Amino acid sequence: MKYKFLQHTADVKYKAYGKTLNECFENSAVAMFKSMYPKKIKGKLKKEIKVGGKNLESLMYSFLEELIILLDSKDFFLSDIKVKIDEKNLTLKAIVSGDYAKNYDISLQVKAVTYNEMSIRKINGNWVCQVVLDV
Repeated sequence: MKYKFLQHTADVKYKAYGKTLNECFENSAVAMFKSMYPKKIKGKLKKEIKVGGKNLESLMYSFLEELIILLDSKDFFLSDIKVKIDEKNLTLKAIVSGDYAKNYDISLQVKAVTYNEMSIRKINGNWVCQVVLDV
């Protein structure tokens, strides 16, 4: 399982999973975009992003916010992503592919990522993160 949506009264809440920290972050990004549009997105465009953080939670926050900024400012909607995290320096580089959001009927708009209930943990050798999105 890559991710699972959880019950929340007003916002979108999910857990994303990965055998590696990179995979966990990738699946978190995919879950965020699937919450807005569950169908397949074409991978016509490619972009590179770089972010940093003070800890894993702030790195996740910065990462997902950067993707929301791409959506809001460049009309970029994610279809696939490859993440490389430098755990020592808490930096992340990602290559994202996707398409223009205007080409899809997006049903839900994510306004922001929140720190509310955010967690990133290694459990039994696998990574699990939990994220709540303000919609």
